[in-house]
Amino acid sequence: MIDKAIAFATKAHEGQLRKGTNLPYILHPMEVGMIVSRMTDDNEVIAAAVLHDTVEDCDGVSLEMIREEFGEKVARIVTAESEDKAKSWMERKAHTIDFLKNETLKDAKIVALGDKLSNIRSLYGDYKRVGERIWQRFNMKDKEKQGWYYRGLCDSLADLVEFPEYAEFCDLVDRVFGNVIAE
Repeated sequence: MIDKAIAFATKAHEGQLRKGTNLPYILHPMEVGMIVSRMTDDNEVIAAAVLHDTVEDCDGVSLEMIREEFGEKVARIVTAESEDKAKSWMERKAHTIDFLKNETLKDAKIVALGDKLSNIRSLYGDYKRVGERIWQRFNMKDKEKQGWYYRGLCDSLADLVEFPEYAEFCDLVDRVFGNVIAE
């Protein structure tokens, strides 16, 4: 199932680049899959990690396709990780924070943590290289609002404190935005 998810995601993300870089986008879902594979050995959860951005970011990929190819559990997790791009940045991020705080499906939270950890690793590395100019690559260029979002994620994912990935996430958020303490 994981090999199938990698092939599907690679094809779906073909030609896409990671925001602000010349790196192929598929590197991000692959990293998320690797992070998640350290937290669980559930093939469906790892497959969902690799597929987490396909419905949201790829033309021609629907939730129904994910359900047909990979099953209901994978589709449910991918749905949990997909944002409604018709909403504003603030609405989407507030919904994500609230959703994750109240989400009862631990597998969905694990994939979310893998995704957000991959994002903050990339952000931190680029922040060290280019400093405050980093915010210019994003639609939301306000560092304070970005910080609000990432700090909110630390709070929303706090029930995953047993995983070293959670502590790493909160540490990197603190390094970029300041004053976040993992419980």
